[in-house]
Amino acid sequence: MKKTTLLLLALFIISCNNHERNCQDFKTGKFQFTQNIDGKKHTSTFTRTENLQIETYNRKTDTATVRWVNDCEFVLQKLHPKNMKEEKAISMKILFTEKNSYTFEYSFVGNNKKSRGVVTKLD
Repeated sequence: MKKTTLLLLALFIISCNNHERNCQDFKTGKFQFTQNIDGKKHTSTFTRTENLQIETYNRKTDTATVRWVNDCEFVLQKLHPKNMKEEKAISMKILFTEKNSYTFEYSFVGNNKKSRGVVTKLD
């Protein structure tokens, strides 16, 4: 009896963590990303095509190339870096999707420190 209960509990927990990944819905479009940095809310908007991402943050616009590794992973590389840090490519991985948003993990290529965020699709 106890083994059956534990098995059912384990199956229930696994089924709750089964997140959707409809990455195709988020390959292109207009998006918004908000994050808290030092207690302040920072928001950027960006438009992504198959090959480019044009982002506006603090009234400044920047463009990066988009190279899709697979349906849910891509690499961003700034077209006009202003310093050494901006020259580093950023690896992006969509972890799961919802109706109009996705949760992703990102890091500089070659760096093991990863961060997470949520992007909302505006159109």
